[in-house]
Amino acid sequence: MEKFIIGLAVGMAGGALLVANNCKLRNLVKKNQEDIMKKAEQYIDQKLESLGCTEQGGEGESAE
Repeated sequence: MEKFIIGLAVGMAGGALLVANNCKLRNLVKKNQEDIMKKAEQYIDQKLESLGCTEQGGEGESAE
């Protein structure tokens, strides 16, 4: 697990250096981040709906 975290940190640092020096790559990373966030939000919404959670409030919530 520690090797994975170290590798992830080194990869992020290397990727950040590449992105900082390349405008096209920076725009590509930004677009991919937005796509991933949209997919994650959709996934979370689906899971909440399947569990029966809604934004309308549940039994445990009250205004008082």
